[in-house]
Amino acid sequence: MKKWFILTGIIALIFIGGYFALSFYAVKFIKAKFQNVREPGLTVAEIKIKPTYLSAKGIEYRDPHSKRRIFQIEEMSIYPEIFSSLKGSLRIREWAIRQPSFFFSRSREGVFVDPWMGKEKEGKGKEISQAEKKEEPIHIRIDRIRIEKGSSDFEDMKPERTPANIQLRDLNLEIDDIQFPFVSSHSSIQFKGKIKGKAKDGKIHMKGWIDIKTMDMAISLEAQEIDVKIFEPYYQKRVSAEIESGYINMESKIAVEKRMIDAPGHLELVDLRIKEGGGTVLWIPAKTLVSLLRDKGNRIKVEFHVKGNMDNPQFNLQETFFTRIAISLAEALGIPIKVVGGDVVKDTGKGAEGLMEGVKSLEELFKRKKEERR
Repeated sequence: MKKWFILTGIIALIFIGGYFALSFYAVKFIKAKFQNVREPGLTVAEIKIKPTYLSAKGIEYRDPHSKRRIFQIEEMSIYPEIFSSLKGSLRIREWAIRQPSFFFSRSREGVFVDPWMGKEKEGKGKEISQAEKKEEPIHIRIDRIRIEKGSSDFEDMKPERTPANIQLRDLNLEIDDIQFPFVSSHSSIQFKGKIKGKAKDGKIHMKGWIDIKTMDMAISLEAQEIDVKIFEPYYQKRVSAEIESGYINMESKIAVEKRMIDAPGHLELVDLRIKEGGGTVLWIPAKTLVSLLRDKGNRIKVEFHVKGNMDNPQFNLQETFFTRIAISLAEALGIPIKVVGGDVVKDTGKGAEGLMEGVKSLEELFKRKKEERR
């Protein structure tokens, strides 16, 4: 009996040793591939080989031209599938990215700043060596990418009057089954985070699937207590009154297929405070809106449904969204937009322009409505 016990122990040690040996080999294989990435502006403070994973710390990338920081990562751990490296491919069980910070920006012309796009242009006209032509990209499959406690800052210069600055914090993301070169497949995705506001932070939660190659998706979105003021640069053109404060709760099912978006949902405005005076809010007279919101406890829910072809130059996602919200808001407040707006949209124009002309007479309509009640 004692001999069998010793034999079993020896076999177990062989298997454990073999596992660690193969894992160590797989990790070394990944390290070699990782070190081959020689991007100008990319720095890594430390790379260590652990028995079952590769650890990298202090990763940072800066645009080589502007020296602007694009991202930094506190720590990254890559856990390989032990036998994949023996086949010449690479399979990663999990890619954990801890405390990353990402920095995005968009120019006045609406172009997202992407340092890699410039490199592609610079590479044109250069001769490619025979070795580079023959070398085929390694096939990589990642079972799961996990981001923990990340942050993202988006500086948008496109709004005409004031640049926007959207700050996301405490980001946690999980996305499964990613292959490179990209293939068309449904990768499950789950995202949670906070969006910084003036007084307090709001919460965002997304869940569903995304096709990395085609960017088709089906995602459910929930947002709670999002500060209205952080979106002021986007609605300034549509709001001439001064919004002092307020919060948004929103739920939507977002589907994108072949660049066609279909996104029904509802939005709730909570504690919307508008400074006394004239002006309009989404083409609705501010005085009328304040009065009606007061009657409803300063809390109102509106439905919306955004549909369109994102490749169509005449389709503007932002404009369509605000127009649908404006029409739904008018309907929810009891403004006869179906009667007035329906005729206006047909006779004078489409979307926001028609709505803008239609709301000019809304105050008069409500005066008559109140007089009839008396």
